[in-house]
Amino acid sequence: MPGAPRPSFERSLLAPTHWLAWIGVGLLRLIARLPRGLLMAVGRGLGVLIQHFPSARRHVAEVNIALCFPELSKAEQATLVDAHLRDIGLMMVEFALGWMGSDRAIARTPVTFEGIEHLEAARAQGKGVLLVGGHFSHLELCARLVSRHIRIAGMYRRMDAAVFEWAVLRARLDYADAMFDKDDIRGTVKYLRGGGTLWYAPDQDMRSKDNVFVPFFGVPAATITATHHLARVSGAVVVPFFHRRFADGSGYALRLGAPLADFPSSDALDDTARVNSSIEQMVREAPEQYLWVHKRFKTRPPGSPDIY
Repeated sequence: MPGAPRPSFERSLLAPTHWLAWIGVGLLRLIARLPRGLLMAVGRGLGVLIQHFPSARRHVAEVNIALCFPELSKAEQATLVDAHLRDIGLMMVEFALGWMGSDRAIARTPVTFEGIEHLEAARAQGKGVLLVGGHFSHLELCARLVSRHIRIAGMYRRMDAAVFEWAVLRARLDYADAMFDKDDIRGTVKYLRGGGTLWYAPDQDMRSKDNVFVPFFGVPAATITATHHLARVSGAVVVPFFHRRFADGSGYALRLGAPLADFPSSDALDDTARVNSSIEQMVREAPEQYLWVHKRFKTRPPGSPDIY
């Protein structure tokens, strides 16, 4: 199987410089073992603290939401910002559950799953599938939840902390078919050509040489063209993958959309705009659950002022 190998433990990870990271991993394991009701209560409590704690990320969320929802009043925008910051608390415990939760805890998590017929149709044609989604707060947990229904691989960016890179990659490889470093294009294409299903989120500002400026909520956003190129080279079908937390926090809805028609085209710019439009539709269904604290518009068109 291509992709990143299961990482082996190295004695250097026990050095004192890593002790704080080990404490963090231990806390994640403890949180992941809480009963679901208590786990979510901890997340909501963290969210309240985050909402009221002064942070530069609040400013980022305020700028993003003002740009993307100009139709909302200032008061409505502020309400959405607060709701999103509270959601970050839930994101923290959901990351813990997605990475470190037991198989039993994952199996007992309430979830609905729609659109499997789109995946089955692609597989019947012998095609790989590129599941394109966005950076929602529960993406790690929902990747594990969907892996209970379909075999998937993922693309990831290496973590700066060596201990977390070791622990999280091992955790992901316990449920994923494979994990591909974002620069492992050859391995990714080989996997897709073999009929694999790859989860991929191209909605962050990667500051890549392959960026193009296409609209996201009507704002020019630097977006990588990799979805177009991966589909073109591998022959994979591009299927939108959306997930959201139920309004009452009781579980999650997973949905595979119909494949993007006539994708890829001969125009990488147009295809990338279509991908952004698809992700925008997902965000509008659960805007508070999207990762607004990311500087999505950090890279600006030539001559445009910095907005953060």
